[in-house]
Amino acid sequence: MRVFSYTAALSAPLAVCFAVLAYDTDATSSSTSETTGGENGAATQAADASEPRAEPCASTKGGRSLVLYSSECITEAEVVDAQIAWGEGIVHIGKVYSEGGDYEKAAKDHIQQHYGFDLSSVLFKPTLASVEQFRGTFDSALSYFVGGNKTYPEDKGFALAPYTDVRWENSGIINNSCNMAVAMGNYYFTKTDGEEIKVEFTLGYVKDANGDLRIVVHKSSLPYSPE
Repeated sequence: MRVFSYTAALSAPLAVCFAVLAYDTDATSSSTSETTGGENGAATQAADASEPRAEPCASTKGGRSLVLYSSECITEAEVVDAQIAWGEGIVHIGKVYSEGGDYEKAAKDHIQQHYGFDLSSVLFKPTLASVEQFRGTFDSALSYFVGGNKTYPEDKGFALAPYTDVRWENSGIINNSCNMAVAMGNYYFTKTDGEEIKVEFTLGYVKDANGDLRIVVHKSSLPYSPE
């Protein structure tokens, strides 16, 4: 019998997916009879069989099993690296726009690389959205970054500013659930004149089957002002 000690359900576009830590009690109960290494060997094998383990999250399509998530735990260093890469992506989109390049493609690549729209539901509340505050689809997120979508007329293209740098200050990173990490803090967007814009963030990450962190929660807002 399989006993689940922890479950984290994630809604995927293909099916509901579960990242689990589990152990087999059947393996434990049968290990003694299958072990020829004596009493100590049987005890060791039984202990190994009951060790919790992370299993990759999977879905099915066309009768094939598709592994969507890594079974490896997320580290703080990986979160920091993902944040730096996200900031570099924002700078890159603005640079491509300023040089007359295909900034929409740059933004699409950025979203595909850093967000998990192809893995699960994504909770995205960007800073400069007040009418359609919540952007839970790829197209609505793209509109926020580069504008040009009549469905979201308030969008002017956040990433087109352009910005020259994004600096991060994490208040904290929580990764004690292994399969998901949450970071909160401030990030600072540097404009071309050197001015920094301070913005508050909360980010939730999962790790995909390739071992890359993908954002599934992104809440961003300007600090409270009493004026």
